[in-house]
Order: sequence, then C-alpha cells, then structure tokens
Amino acid sequence: MTRESKVATVIRQHAEDAAVLRNARTHLVRAPHVKLHQLARLDERLAGHLDGLAVAGEHGARIAAAALEAPGRAEVFVAAVCAIEGRDPVGLERLFALAQAMPELRPGLVSAFGWVPGASLQGITRALLYSRGALPREVGLVACALHGVDAGVALDAALRDDDPGLRSRALRLVARRGDVDRLPACMAAMVDADEACAREAAHAAALLGQRGHPVVAALERLVLAPGPGQWRALSLLLKVLDPAEARTVLTALARDATMARPLIRGIGMAGDAGFLPWLLRQMNDPALARIAGEAFSLITGLDLALLDLERDAPAGVAFGPNDDPDDDDTSMDEDAGLPWPDPDRLEAWLQREGQHLVSGVRWFMGAPVSPGHCLHVLRHGFQRQRSAAAVHLSLLAPGTPLFDTAAPAGRQQRRLAAMGG
Repeated sequence: MTRESKVATVIRQHAEDAAVLRNARTHLVRAPHVKLHQLARLDERLAGHLDGLAVAGEHGARIAAAALEAPGRAEVFVAAVCAIEGRDPVGLERLFALAQAMPELRPGLVSAFGWVPGASLQGITRALLYSRGALPREVGLVACALHGVDAGVALDAALRDDDPGLRSRALRLVARRGDVDRLPACMAAMVDADEACAREAAHAAALLGQRGHPVVAALERLVLAPGPGQWRALSLLLKVLDPAEARTVLTALARDATMARPLIRGIGMAGDAGFLPWLLRQMNDPALARIAGEAFSLITGLDLALLDLERDAPAGVAFGPNDDPDDDDTSMDEDAGLPWPDPDRLEAWLQREGQHLVSGVRWFMGAPVSPGHCLHVLRHGFQRQRSAAAVHLSLLAPGTPLFDTAAPAGRQQRRLAAMGG
C-alpha cells in the first residue's frame, strides 16, 4: 500500500467515524440515561475526527463529499462542517440543493451550523439570511439562534413570509431566544391558517410568559389531537398550569386507556407527588414500568440505578428490535436506557423518606421548581431531565433564552459556568 493510499484510508476512516458518532449523538442528546459529561466525551471524539478531516484540507472535503453518494443526515452533517470550515461556497450550495430535494436530510445540514464555532460562520450566515430561497434563510435564522445572535429584520421578515415552513421555524426561534419583544407577532400567529404555524405560535406565547385563556386553550386543543406534537404540547401545558389545574388535565387523560403512556410521562412533568402511589402500581406492568420509574424519578429526584432501586428486566420481556432474522419489528425501544424500577423498594422509600413530598406543590427532581434548582439539574441531570429544567427556567423568567441541551457539550459547559450558582 502506497503512502498516498494509506493517508486516504485514514481520512476515509475519519469521515466514517464522524458520521457514526453524529448518528449516535442524535440519540444521546434525548436519552434518559446520559449526562452532560458523557455527551462531552462523545463530542470530543467527534471533534477529533472532524479535525482530522480539516487537517486533510481539500482531500478531506472530497472524501466527505464522496460519502453523499448514499446520503444520510450524518453524512450531510460531516460534509457541511467541512464546507463551512473550508469556506467552500460551491460545496455548501450543493448541500443546500441536496437538502432541498431530500427534506429528510435537512436536520444534518442545520446541525452543522450549530456545531461549528460562531466565528466560522462570519459572512456565510448573512448571505443565507438574504438569500432568495426559503431553506437558506431558514438555516441562516437557525444559525443565528444557535449562536445567540438576533437576526433582526431577517427574522421579522420570516415571521411575515408566505412560506409556512419559514414562518413556523421563525416562531420557534423567537421562543428559543426568549424574544419577548416579538410576543405580539406570536399572539397574532395563533390564528395562522397553517396548523404548524399556529401550533408554534401557541408554544412561543406560553414560553414568553402568556398564561391567558387563548394560549392555554390552544395548548389544550393540541393535547387532544393525536400526533407527534401531542406530547410536546402536554409537556408544556402541565408546566404552565398551576398544580390544581394540571391535576384536572391529568384526571381527564386517565379516562382514556389509549393515553396511558402520555399520562404517566405527564405526571412526571406536572410534578404532582399525589400520584406517586399510583405510579408504583404501574411499575407492575412491563410495558409501562420503566416510564413510570422515570416519572417517579422526575418528581423525587431519585437515581434508581445509583441507589439500587432497580430490578432485573422481567424474564421473557423484549421490546424493540432483536437478533431474530424472522422478526420484522425494527422499531426502537422507546424506553431504552431506562432502569427497571423495583416497586417494593420504592414503596418502602416513599413511606420512609417521602413524607415531605406534599400535594399542591410542583416537585421537580426532589425540590420545588426554582432557578437555582433548575441550574443544578442542568449541570448534573440526565438529558431528558435537563431539557425539562431548561423549559422551567424560561417559564420562571419569561425572556430567558431556552438553554440548548443539544449544543456542543463544551459550549454548554461554558454557558453554565457563566450562569453561576
């Protein structure tokens, strides 16, 4: 093997490993068993492979681009990082054309703009914001939001644009930035003819401090509409309502047997300790046990694995894909990574140490919701817990930007250090 072929092999390995890690990261940032320091370890490895491609210069960019013959989100992410860092406008133009033709690849393109340092986007983002196409403008807006920059008139224009996808994205970014100055635009958009825009407007208005009937009613309607946005609306609604109102919503959900999983997860989000005994009973159902344990932990703050409050998986129970070549089920186990709770040990803990968990208080990870406690969870909690803490922080002080628990771990750590105690 010649020296040139050896070098090419190493560079290809960097590209392949970077794509694998990017795919893994997609799951880890939403995982129930991953903490920030674990995400940081993966990010360090991912950054190392991307640095290897950058050192290879044009050769690295060509190999990353060659992987787009069979494109996935991860391959688009790797190629986009190379094109941004290499200041390659032609390469970026090709990636935008690919993402335009194959919308399922867009998350990979967008995440590349969030991964690179803000300094790498100088000149690139401005060109995107004032592009003619909706997709470049959308990516430009996201890039600004992910790096804490107000897109100014470009964002205002997007809120009024004829393209509903661009309007919807702009509304979500207004909420992410804690942009209370644009709250009137969000309130007006709640009657948008496009359902996605109206939905994003309701979420944005709630995060920006609106608790009145129009916003709450809009979220309640979304909770009753089955679909991918149902859980997101329920999760936010239960954080917005006071504990008594949240209990009314949960009681209504309990009447529908098909809503068992959203009900259990919602109890955790509502932080109602009065439901803890009921959660213990759900732990006897293998299909619900692990999310019941997660909800129990979200209220009490208990780490079931660390405190030996878990048990072995029930014999013969299997969820998600397996090694059987004749099994057509390829769906992922929604509860992968969650411990199997031991209801007997948890009941003993509740009787022994849970007397302080009174009803009528919104409990979150073992304490009432407060800014300091939410910061503690952002530093030490699991990813799902951290995401909930980020939303609580924004709701406690409308105008607070939503902490990005999917950002590069080093960036998150620096921001947490700046936020102090």
